[in-house]
Amino acid sequence: MKVCIYGAGAIGGWIAHRLAHAGCSVSVVARGTTLDALQLHGLLLHEGKAITSQAVASTDTPAELSVQDLVVLAVKAPSLPEVARHIAPLIGPDTIVMTAMNGVPWWFLQGFGGALAGTRLASVDPDGALAQALPVKHIIGCVVHASCSVDAPGQVQHHFGNKLIIGEPSGEKTGRVQQLAALLEKSGFDVAVSDQIQKDIWFKLWGNMTVNPISALTGATTDLIMNDELVRGFISHVMLEAKEIGARIGVPIEQEPEDRHQITRKLGAFKTSMLQDVEAGKALELDALVTVVKELGQLTGVPTPFTDALLGLARLKARVRGLY
Repeated sequence: MKVCIYGAGAIGGWIAHRLAHAGCSVSVVARGTTLDALQLHGLLLHEGKAITSQAVASTDTPAELSVQDLVVLAVKAPSLPEVARHIAPLIGPDTIVMTAMNGVPWWFLQGFGGALAGTRLASVDPDGALAQALPVKHIIGCVVHASCSVDAPGQVQHHFGNKLIIGEPSGEKTGRVQQLAALLEKSGFDVAVSDQIQKDIWFKLWGNMTVNPISALTGATTDLIMNDELVRGFISHVMLEAKEIGARIGVPIEQEPEDRHQITRKLGAFKTSMLQDVEAGKALELDALVTVVKELGQLTGVPTPFTDALLGLARLKARVRGLY
């Protein structure tokens, strides 16, 4: 199977290594020092005490590659407009595009959302370029429940978690999603096929949309954030707004914010991906995690004063640092 990983960061590198080890013909679209490292020593994966290397074809020009059976999008949301401009050579009539990304994707309301079904979310696809370059017919959503980091260009450290939840935007258990699940299981992942991938996306977002930007604002790890009573209370208010929005679009959440806080506490002194991006001087994916919630609040008639405050502060911090 011909597989291209678009974005060789922590999660993309982890998935690429596993698929290559399982026998797929894997290529990677990467840039700069990451591309140099991949071409020099292949993709290195640290899991526990083991360090393994996989040779993968790598390029910064998708046009050098042919049509793929599977394209895994593992970039941060701010990189998607550039991806949309260059991905066409990889996409054939039957190519699957698996979106292994945080936040709400551009295709979230395609075939889903009740009265909002088919609505373009301007916060994540302002001009419709993503929907045009990557039509929903190619998409299989993926929610990653794992923690990885990049120790050096082309070197990925897997910390914990091994679960991938995948699903068609329509919720159908199609032959292709079952085949993809089998491939991912063969590659060593714990895989679940969802009958409503949007609910899985929204549930993961429910935690990420608060702790990530607060860590970017404060520089605090998750233990410090959870141990501050005032900050934790503020987070709960944001989560209750998102919970009400979810209920109105068909992705209800049974938990209360405090239930999720207990899960976050178990991470200990964990440094979020957004805090890592601040420290590395990379663009922050605020729109896919927070701006989109504000937009969905407007579309559903749910007031979002706490979400608005979080977005305004985090966005200002990012703009001052040149990261938004």
